[in-house]
Amino acid sequence: MKANSLVKAFNWLRVWSHVFGGLATLCFRFPFIGQPTKNKLIQNWSIHLLSILGIELRLKKADILPAAPFLLASNHISWVDIHAINAFQPIRFVAKSEVEGWPVFGWMAKQLGTIFINRNNSRHGKYIANEVAKALKTQSVCIFPEGTSTVGETVLPFKPNLFEAAVIAQVPVYSLAISYKSAESGERSDIPAFIGDMGLLESISSILSHRKLTVELTFILPSGSSPSASRDRKWLALYSQEAILGQLKGNQPLM
Repeated sequence: MKANSLVKAFNWLRVWSHVFGGLATLCFRFPFIGQPTKNKLIQNWSIHLLSILGIELRLKKADILPAAPFLLASNHISWVDIHAINAFQPIRFVAKSEVEGWPVFGWMAKQLGTIFINRNNSRHGKYIANEVAKALKTQSVCIFPEGTSTVGETVLPFKPNLFEAAVIAQVPVYSLAISYKSAESGERSDIPAFIGDMGLLESISSILSHRKLTVELTFILPSGSSPSASRDRKWLALYSQEAILGQLKGNQPLM
């Protein structure tokens, strides 16, 4: 028991050292470097964070993503989702406004270009859709259209508002199914789920207590069956939701 406590304390030290290292990079390097170098630093930082947390990244169908900007719609399970995606390929995110107020991590997210949305304000949602459309002219953007996080067993109905950004910018919508599993059993794990009244430090502590996890990112092509439907944000949201749900259900072990 004592040995486990020492290991966890050491990993906490690694987390905070890594976070403060990231803060230093954002303060003293980011203002003086270009986006390609920033992306490489973001990717390396995220890879190292996953390593500290004991989470292995696995990719499926990642080669389908285009070089040109696209909208990426993903299910949402944990704050780790963002770092898992960035460990593969840095991208801009849209996050709920509460994230901006998180100590340290909120400031870091803001410096990385995160677009914050007040989901309780429909007018703000329309404004953000236009801002995301502007960003999509030069950069890919990831959204979590469920509007909240879940344990990852299923998918909540996707809110269509932000899909309007893809319609305005005339870019394709790719989908992403995220799942967390035990590295030992291969079964779905609820450990990384950031739900309810859970705080960020509580979530980190839970992950550090278990470790030996995998995060699997499975990318899904846009539908090419109906070009006219691709101009309808509600259709785009429904298609993405059903595609991700199908992927998650297909990945579940047979009972």
